[in-house]
Amino acid sequence: MSESEQKQAGFLGTYFDRDSVMRLSRWADGFSWVVLVIYLISWISSVLMFFAQYYNGMFFEKGMTFLNVINFFTPYLTQPIPGLFYFFGLQAISKGVLILMDTEDNTRRAARK
Repeated sequence: MSESEQKQAGFLGTYFDRDSVMRLSRWADGFSWVVLVIYLISWISSVLMFFAQYYNGMFFEKGMTFLNVINFFTPYLTQPIPGLFYFFGLQAISKGVLILMDTEDNTRRAARK
């Protein structure tokens, strides 16, 4: 793609605008990082709050065993998993759109030769 300010004449055989596809890819890429950071900050604050409450004795009961502590902590291990799925899903969308656009470009070049 050229960086000129001139409006390029688009080929009428394409179903997409190259600039809007690139913009969509960049937005999906950036938004995936924002989602990941939000989930990680939320997870870290929850874990720190759990440890603070645990060490202050809020989760202590008579006869409490090690397994009870693990049961208190296991939800915190699964909390960031949706954020990771969203991150990888948005990254796949971002890269998949670019791959499809390159495939279409290569197909057009091969057909011209």
